[in-house]
Amino acid sequence: MGQFVELTSADGFTFPAYVAQPTGTPKGGLVVLQEIFGINSHIRSVADGYAAAGYFVVAPSTFHRVEAGVELGYTEADMGAGFALKTAVEALPEPGVMPDVQAAIDHAAQAGKVGILGYCWGGLLTWRSACALKGLSAAVPFYGGGMTGEADAARQPQVPVLAHFGDQDHWIPLDTVEAFKAAQPGVAVQVYAANHGFNCDQRGSYNQAAAELARERTLAFLALHVG
Repeated sequence: MGQFVELTSADGFTFPAYVAQPTGTPKGGLVVLQEIFGINSHIRSVADGYAAAGYFVVAPSTFHRVEAGVELGYTEADMGAGFALKTAVEALPEPGVMPDVQAAIDHAAQAGKVGILGYCWGGLLTWRSACALKGLSAAVPFYGGGMTGEADAARQPQVPVLAHFGDQDHWIPLDTVEAFKAAQPGVAVQVYAANHGFNCDQRGSYNQAAAELARERTLAFLALHVG
């Protein structure tokens, strides 16, 4: 359903993004942000799924500034490689990868209002985007690793946010989720009886019931704020 295109950031940096288009007129645009595993088959299938639901979807490669063509699986070795790449991106001078996310938002805007969603590290970038970038109408971070930490939890979103977490997520302790919820009363926080990565059907932590409910809530949220 989708294909890769080249996008250009404000600083002139060129990077690939996977774009999936719906049949017929789009309801709006949607940016999908990857986990630490690159624009792999799972992220492409997520993009295709939201395109099938009517959105013009753009999934930018947020690793491209440090390594091109990353497509990892979910083994321990892949996890280590992904963490190393994420660490390298996070260590880039400000504003780091955020201009690339902005370029993806701008590209998605050809379809109308734009929402953004992301998973794990992409969830953290989704939260930061909701607080700092332009052209968004809604944001949906899934188990955003780090967004419940003190520094990121202090950010102020500029658009409506729906945040999904799992209560068995050892990367994001439930007490930090509760603290985030208290600090951000305007954010709709949903907690599932699930582990980190519950949305990914290629991982052992996949939880079909949680994934389906989170998608249902996400689509309703996007319909309300994006179209």
